[in-house]
Amino acid sequence: MKSLSVQPTSTLQGTIALPGDKSIAHRALIIGAIAKGTTRIKNFPNSQDCLSTLGALEKLGVRLKKSLKPNGLSEIKIFGKGLAGLNKPLAPLFLGDSGTSFRLLCGLLSGQNFFLRLKAGPSLSRRPMRRITVPLRMMGAKITAKRVVQISRRKVHAAKRIEEYPPFEIKGGNLKGITYTMPVASAQVKSAIVLAGLYARGITCIVEPIKTRDHTERMLKLFQADIKTIKNKIKVKGGKELLSPGTIDVPGDISSATFFIVLAAIAPGAHLVIKNVGLNHSRSGALRVLRRMRADIKINTSSSRYAAGLEPAGDIIVKSSLLRGTVVKKEEIPSLIDELPILMVAASLARGRTVFEGVGELRVKETDRINSMLRNLTSMGAEIKIEEKRGSENIVIDGVKELKASEVKSFGDHRTAMSMVVAGLVARGKSKIDDLDCIRKSFPTFLDKLNSIIQR
Repeated sequence: MKSLSVQPTSTLQGTIALPGDKSIAHRALIIGAIAKGTTRIKNFPNSQDCLSTLGALEKLGVRLKKSLKPNGLSEIKIFGKGLAGLNKPLAPLFLGDSGTSFRLLCGLLSGQNFFLRLKAGPSLSRRPMRRITVPLRMMGAKITAKRVVQISRRKVHAAKRIEEYPPFEIKGGNLKGITYTMPVASAQVKSAIVLAGLYARGITCIVEPIKTRDHTERMLKLFQADIKTIKNKIKVKGGKELLSPGTIDVPGDISSATFFIVLAAIAPGAHLVIKNVGLNHSRSGALRVLRRMRADIKINTSSSRYAAGLEPAGDIIVKSSLLRGTVVKKEEIPSLIDELPILMVAASLARGRTVFEGVGELRVKETDRINSMLRNLTSMGAEIKIEEKRGSENIVIDGVKELKASEVKSFGDHRTAMSMVVAGLVARGKSKIDDLDCIRKSFPTFLDKLNSIIQR
């Protein structure tokens, strides 16, 4: 367990480039593995999550050539096996605590004509999975999961429901296309169904309640899949072989960039340039919110390239700002769900009130992020409360002039840990975060990047 003491920074200046976008990298690995031809993935992020996907594909018989470097700039070469080329693994696939790995591979493996087991780490084993087992079973997959009866007492009468959790047993193959309207907006669930749809007879149609990140759809178009998107509806026709585009240059991760963007906005005298960041509209909700809060953010796309085929990218320039509160609507949450913890730090120091509406999904991430951020920021003097209105959970934050140092906890969650490091860098006094080992899950070079731009 690695703890860290953090004290205020006097100057934040410089230019940085970030490891590749994890969401894009997961999909490039998976889709490259079942395509015809060789795919070269540049700027591959060495996070534990992406390495979980990589390791699982190797056990499924996919040949990979890896050039992993501790400072980023890693590269993976995948020798694709085609739709029907995966092999039955000799042992259960262990996917750590990577929700993206688990859910996307469930979709992929539902299309394979063999039996296997999937296991997860302690955190992921507590995350609900019925949202993917229901549609995949409708398509014909046979999935056995750990079942738990849950009793809700929020209403007058207690209600029982069944939830499912890892580990899984899957017998795939012989899938049929379905039309499925998703009850919960989730890019991971959507992607699982789409990947299963590549193997299904006929057409699989997914209808989203709110548009979520569309990396899977973009990537499949790049690999020449038979897929169409019209507003919130995605249609994929099964049975068509995928063809590798050759090289995929993964842009910097916008979720990772948001920690630095918020730090530059709330730190005095800051000026920061973040090079070649992914600017997918379905992922850049945090940028739109911060601009509404009057953050001084400029985007330079003059040298932008579509770094992952259909993924736009550019440089982000941020300066110290006087933030103001705003209201973040429920329909905006899917485009910034991963950035909510660090946006809560920004809101704590913004003038006026900020409201995040409909944030219940934060309770079923790696940890209960509503609870972790509420406890940590309150201990630093922030004014935060949780409101329930018409069955929706809202976070209400009234900005304060400054945060004060405190001993805070990561709760084993990487985004909570990084958010509290940022908070500690602008708080009065020396703060201590109890455990930073969890940061390796998504951003192992986070502290190195911070140290390269901090001047004390």
